[in-house]
Amino acid sequence: MSRAKKLNIILPIIIILFFGAYARHKYISHEIIVSGYLQDKQMNEISGISASGINPNVYYVHNDSGDTSRFFAISPQGKILSTIYYKGDPTEKQGVADCEDIAVGPGPISKKSYVYMGDIGDNNSLRKYITIYRMEEQTAWLKGEISKANAVPLHLKYPDGPKDAETLMIDPLEKLIYIVSKRHDTVSVYTTPLSYKPNDTLVLTHRCKLFFKGIKPFKWITAGDISKDGRQILLKSYEKVYYWKRNGNEHIWQTMQRSAEEPNYQVEKQGEAVGFTADGKGYYTTSEGVYSPIYFYKAP
Repeated sequence: MSRAKKLNIILPIIIILFFGAYARHKYISHEIIVSGYLQDKQMNEISGISASGINPNVYYVHNDSGDTSRFFAISPQGKILSTIYYKGDPTEKQGVADCEDIAVGPGPISKKSYVYMGDIGDNNSLRKYITIYRMEEQTAWLKGEISKANAVPLHLKYPDGPKDAETLMIDPLEKLIYIVSKRHDTVSVYTTPLSYKPNDTLVLTHRCKLFFKGIKPFKWITAGDISKDGRQILLKSYEKVYYWKRNGNEHIWQTMQRSAEEPNYQVEKQGEAVGFTADGKGYYTTSEGVYSPIYFYKAP
């Protein structure tokens, strides 16, 4: 066998071994920790994750299009603690169209915590409006396998035409809802106030555009979160996680226009969920797919 042919065989093997050793090193050094696995087949298309504001070590997750108006309270190990149902849109067969992200933050009553469900997916950019459902968090949700929540809907329109989006975030400092679009070469950032009346229909405010390097669709933005103190921001694509720290009292949309850190990320089958821990010291990611792993990372 010629030397050239030997190199053609040996080099790919060396490269594979190198990246395998590097990935193993990341696990050993605890840069990547598998906290558990989604332990129920009901959680087969998880698209959002957010830490409870009142129940320690509890996280809310939900499926995207095809599921009913519900979400799950789970442990970091992936066990379902409760399934919470809410009343969605009666004109939708399943009650919702395409829930793509979930967030937890403040709301109309001081010192209360609220869950915000984002029915914001729109693959074909055809929806006349999208809907966010606000639900006051209850400790009682964890007292039974099935619970009910009272949902207050807010309908939103884009100022520049329908968009597909998979990122919903709550800024607790400026009391704003953030939505980041998913597709195209650049993505757009929109906001609307947390304060609204039930069944309001409002027009989102366009704040800025963001450009991320990469190849479509891998660079499309699929999830995001803001820490509960409002000081840290995450966005993620199918192949990367982007992290920022807020400076002083600047707007979140200004923060995200600066260069982001890109911490280690274990690329997932179809990773569409990222959420900070309640104390902001770390964050979790998980993916669509039955029994998907739940990854924990320390915040940079």
